[in-house]
Amino acid sequence: MFFVGSVVGSLLFGFLADSLVMEYLRPSLRTVGLSICIGFFYCLGSMAAPWIAVLLHTWRGFLLATSAPFAIVPLFYFIVPESVQWLISKQKYDKAVQCLMRVAKINGRTVDESVYTEFIDECKRSQLHTKSGPNLFGLFVTPRLRRNTLILFFKSMVITLCYDAVSRNVQGLGISPFVMFTLSATAILPACILLIVLQDRIGRKAMASMSLLLSGVFISVTGAILFCTDRSGGEKDVLLVVVLSVIGRFGVTVAYNSGAQYATELIPTCVRGQGVAVVHVMGYAFTFFSSYILYTRSFFQPMPEIILGILSLLGAGLCLLLPETLNRTLPTSLEDGENFGKNERWYNFSFLEQRTQSVDVLAANAGSQSIRDNGAAYF
Repeated sequence: MFFVGSVVGSLLFGFLADSLVMEYLRPSLRTVGLSICIGFFYCLGSMAAPWIAVLLHTWRGFLLATSAPFAIVPLFYFIVPESVQWLISKQKYDKAVQCLMRVAKINGRTVDESVYTEFIDECKRSQLHTKSGPNLFGLFVTPRLRRNTLILFFKSMVITLCYDAVSRNVQGLGISPFVMFTLSATAILPACILLIVLQDRIGRKAMASMSLLLSGVFISVTGAILFCTDRSGGEKDVLLVVVLSVIGRFGVTVAYNSGAQYATELIPTCVRGQGVAVVHVMGYAFTFFSSYILYTRSFFQPMPEIILGILSLLGAGLCLLLPETLNRTLPTSLEDGENFGKNERWYNFSFLEQRTQSVDVLAANAGSQSIRDNGAAYF
């Protein structure tokens, strides 16, 4: 139980580390920073996990081998800088400046002392207008912020449950579960590369909803094939089922990684640490049901795919109700969170706005050129 607890604690540390990455990286590098780390190392670890189990033969040996590396996690306290936002909220301005100086030194940047002094003065002025620090319950006071928070909770539950269940869904597909687990894990790196390529172009909302839609469709099609095969009594097409399962894992991996960044950007800065932690914990707690969902296969062959497909499609629909965060000034206070994306509709996407703006710019340029041409002809 001690080793299991260390794994859970390390996962929570990973969720909080996401917030630190989002805080210290500039917006243009957030997607790359998160996706490369997850895509490369998690992909290799997931592909190797079943063969470590085969090599060690017993579950105790496997648990020991996969838990022992987490012993170095406490050492991160001496390496990873503290959250500057948290230090400011606790009025520890000197320590916040020390963290910023350390980051600047690592990046080879030189910052004047006057900049840090101005930064501290601005932080003190902003906190003078705040009577008491906001907390997590502030996310549920106003209607729009409460709705967005509940959607984030449900989205995290759906994505994490589907991700865990799809990862475990390696039996009854007509192939060795060890080979199937490794094959499905190969989808992690391409999913992260796709995030790097598309997330900052089409937007967070489109990425989250489209990936969940893709996952739901292919998981449902896999269930339909298993259902038809089960009714006809024939042999299932193993290659087709495996390909569809891997594509479903690909889609839910995109949704999982995209959702982590989406929640971090959407929750107001003043409660971001608490909010993101609760969102991830709620999602991880919901994985309790994944084994029971997979157990329904013993009653009806395609039942796990039906349940996971419906949940994915429902999550895709709810993501459309969230506001876009790409190229937006992110909310810092609870009031900003309430008003963020107030005039957006479910069909508003960032890439469509960019296309409309480009058309408007071209039209304006064409109009200016026409005026210049007519003027030149007149004179």
